Amino acid sequence: MAGLISGSPEHEAPEPLEGPVVATIVGGTIIWFVLFLVQLPFYGWFDDHGHTWWLWTCLAGGGLGFIGIWYVRRRDAAIKRAEAAEAARVPGQSAAPSAD
Repeated sequence: MAGLISGSPEHEAPEPLEGPVVATIVGGTIIWFVLFLVQLPFYGWFDDHGHTWWLWTCLAGGGLGFIGIWYVRRRDAAIKRAEAAEAARVPGQSAAPSAD
């Protein structure tokens, strides 16, 4: 009945998508910094037109990207440690699923 109260049906949540998370965050961080550096020579124009926030947004995106890189690298290492511990706990099974 809880699903009816909130207006959304109850169903299982899908599995999270896993991919090259570290590479994606590193790539995004590089893009933010490149955008900042490309706009930097035009600071005067941005200042004259009231658009300096564009530069600072790119710089903030790059800075937050560094935090994201730190986070996803630690997360990736923790996932690998958990998989290795699980594989060590269950003898005879590998951490990778079998391709039947």
